[in-house]
Amino acid sequence: QVQLVESGGDSVQAGGSLRLSCEASGYTIGTGCMAWFRQPPEKEREAVAGIWTVDGSTYYADSVKGRFTISQDNAKNTVYLQLSSLKPEDTSMYYCAAHIGLCSRAPDDYNYWGQGTQVTVSS
Repeated sequence: QVQLVESGGDSVQAGGSLRLSCEASGYTIGTGCMAWFRQPPEKEREAVAGIWTVDGSTYYADSVKGRFTISQDNAKNTVYLQLSSLKPEDTSMYYCAAHIGLCSRAPDDYNYWGQGTQVTVSS
């Protein structure tokens, strides 16, 4: 049984930083794609960043390029999302997702999801 557990969400002021963690069990990092999505209230879920854990290649949404960094720690079976220079529009629930195939920005392509962690950025 695959479980993804996110942590690290918090309330911060604009310009601040956070590090989100996604610890996987039942799923081995290094064998597929893991990604972070976010879903602001009354909006669709959008891909923020993804990492092809086989070789570490990444993708980012244009809105977070240069501010967010996704990384992996195979020993801890954990993927991280470093959030920097946070803006109020980054406020959202952030979800970790995984699947065996190549990285995709489409939520429907992902088989496994965490429960989410809330990030709130105040101006």
